[in-house]
Amino acid sequence: MIERYSRPEMARIWTEENKFNAWLEVELLSCEAWAELGVIPKEDVVELRKNAAFDIERIYEIELETRHDVIAFTRAVSEKVGPERKWVHYGLTSTDVVDTALGYLLRQANEILEKDLLNFIEILRNKAIQYKDTPMMGRTHGVHAEPTTFGLKMALWLEEMKRNLERFRYAADGVQYGKISGAVGTYANIDPFVETFVCEKLGTKAAPISTQTLQRDRHAEYMATLALIATSMDKFATEIRALQKSEVREVEEAFAKGQKGSSAMPHKRNPIGCESISGLSRVIRGHMISAYENVTLWHERDISHSSVERIILPDATILLNYMLNRFGTIVKNLTVFPENMKRNMQSTYGVPFSGRVMTKLIDKGYSREQAYDTVQPRAMQAWEEQRSFRDIIENEPVIREQLSAEEIEDCFNPTWHLKHVDTIFKRLGLTE
Repeated sequence: MIERYSRPEMARIWTEENKFNAWLEVELLSCEAWAELGVIPKEDVVELRKNAAFDIERIYEIELETRHDVIAFTRAVSEKVGPERKWVHYGLTSTDVVDTALGYLLRQANEILEKDLLNFIEILRNKAIQYKDTPMMGRTHGVHAEPTTFGLKMALWLEEMKRNLERFRYAADGVQYGKISGAVGTYANIDPFVETFVCEKLGTKAAPISTQTLQRDRHAEYMATLALIATSMDKFATEIRALQKSEVREVEEAFAKGQKGSSAMPHKRNPIGCESISGLSRVIRGHMISAYENVTLWHERDISHSSVERIILPDATILLNYMLNRFGTIVKNLTVFPENMKRNMQSTYGVPFSGRVMTKLIDKGYSREQAYDTVQPRAMQAWEEQRSFRDIIENEPVIREQLSAEEIEDCFNPTWHLKHVDTIFKRLGLTE
């Protein structure tokens, strides 16, 4: 991933140095397991643990000849040790090392991503509580519908991210696996104890069955989960972008001193952070498709998945780490304009209260169809004449025969629509 969208802690996990360190740890732990079984002398394992190392440039140099990165790696390590070099890669096949190390690297990445998710969830929780009672117009199909609150919008996002956290934990657990079962998964040249020993030491789990590879449905599910988390942020960011339109301006990304919005238009204050989130989510969704393509491998193994995963797993985890932190900052520092929300609620002549008028008429004995057909023409009149819907209702004899002035006034009270906000927040466990 390019440096622009990389945070150091996550980017470090996917460096070549950290990858080879993970490979080396798998190799050394395998030797320790063999020593537990009495196959490798313990003093040889001590020497390996003390002296085993690698030079990245040397690995690359050997790979030019071998055209095989794991063989290049094991040769480079062997050059750093003495006679005990014969135990390096003992009983292993390449993917025993690569897939087991990958599970270990993903565990490292997942620890960061889980912290990011928890932090973002806390930001949403605080915003939901802060704006619980801040009224705004709810919109369906982009058109004013009925009043809601900005806090409810934040609470909705919060609950979605809590579901994403549950999904993530499940998918992360499913991908933090290793396998050391040999060339076709039969343990022909390895004792299953080695696999169990190594995975326990790495904090991962041993696959109960494998071929030469771990099955890639695990990684497809994982990538789908990352894509869903990114897509949730895309949805949230798109909402902020829509609410920041000049004619709406109910919220706005924080605009720093000295920040510029356009090279040609000095007045511009653009939601560039949210637009970036929307754009990056497309990349992760694209990687999800690639992960699904990786599920289909020939027989007990091919390497068609390998080149893909060298790109998509680092990129997706690095991007999601960046997105969660950047979007978390955007939401935390979001500028909210309650007065503009009130102004916009009043901008459509009161027609969003048409449903309340209809319900009142039903309470008076009208059928639903009769009430609807009575109210709709008056609401359309308000739209077309740009007149107050309430004035039209108050001056309509058919309706005034049914509703008193107090009842009409009650119809246009926005708090009626928000009377169950506290109930919703209690149901979500959201309290001060």
